[in-house]
Amino acid sequence: MIRSSSTGRRGFTLIELLVVIAIIAVLISLLLPAVQSAREAARRTQCINNMKQLGLAMHNYHDTNNALPLGRTLQVGTFRPFSQFARILGYMEQKNVFDTINFNLGSYDIQNVTASAVTIQSFLCPSDISTQIPQGLVMAGFGSAGINYRANEGTSLAMWYGVEDTANVNNGILPPPNGLFFSAQSISFGGITDGTSNTAAFSEHVMGDFNNSVVTDLSDTFRPGTFPATPDDAYTQCRATAIGNLANQGYSNVGAPWTYGYHSTTSYWHIAPPNARSCMFPPARIATTSNSRHPGGVNMTMADGSVRFVKNSVNIVTWRAIGTRNGGEVISSDSY
Repeated sequence: MIRSSSTGRRGFTLIELLVVIAIIAVLISLLLPAVQSAREAARRTQCINNMKQLGLAMHNYHDTNNALPLGRTLQVGTFRPFSQFARILGYMEQKNVFDTINFNLGSYDIQNVTASAVTIQSFLCPSDISTQIPQGLVMAGFGSAGINYRANEGTSLAMWYGVEDTANVNNGILPPPNGLFFSAQSISFGGITDGTSNTAAFSEHVMGDFNNSVVTDLSDTFRPGTFPATPDDAYTQCRATAIGNLANQGYSNVGAPWTYGYHSTTSYWHIAPPNARSCMFPPARIATTSNSRHPGGVNMTMADGSVRFVKNSVNIVTWRAIGTRNGGEVISSDSY
């Protein structure tokens, strides 16, 4: 006689299944932030590499021309001046694009549309949210390629100064520009008396939303309707602006095209600390600051070509000292 036997099989109970699911959920919740952090670290590293290229191109330009490039020139009528980045492009392995630019014409001229439409990956921070420039603005001459990097104009509120302050609203009233780049002024490394390792050359700014009916605190440039006399006044008045009121919107077309030298495209000031609000105070006064989507601060290229990360919590006095080329301030790298 053959006896058959069977072995009973025990499955998971409902409680055991729920426990397993809970453990998996906990592990995923722990893993996702780590993955996101690792991805941001990689993006920030790429951003640093981009900014090192800017520093190298700046030095190559200076070696050839014995001065840094013009920050911009006076905007007259339909003429739109060129940015610092357009001028250093030929010194960063982008000579093919550089050679298509006619600097004798305006950056918006039809002959320069080809260049302004070229996306230069080294000009884009991978941590920023990709913003597609509306087609209407592209057709209006804005080009289709943006930039996340800005050139330091210093701590003076002046948008125009000297012979280019045609309305004479800043001359003799505000201190002269003290950054590395400004309208119609070419600064040499010899003029950086604070030291190239203590003076900012470039930092970051996120792309705009290109819509003045939408409020985006980080990217928009707001218009408080005041006329500050000092950096402290500008910072205070900008922070107090009711940005929910669309009447206080100043400029949302921020960060394009990279060929255009202007406060909303390629320049920033050391008036407000990193990731503070940016504001404009017409006529001819401005407080666009540096910002980014990196958690906690911004990358910054120094005049010596090195790149550092500056926290949002940096002391405002230190931040402004970094922004001047000839202020005589004494700062150390461990102070920011």
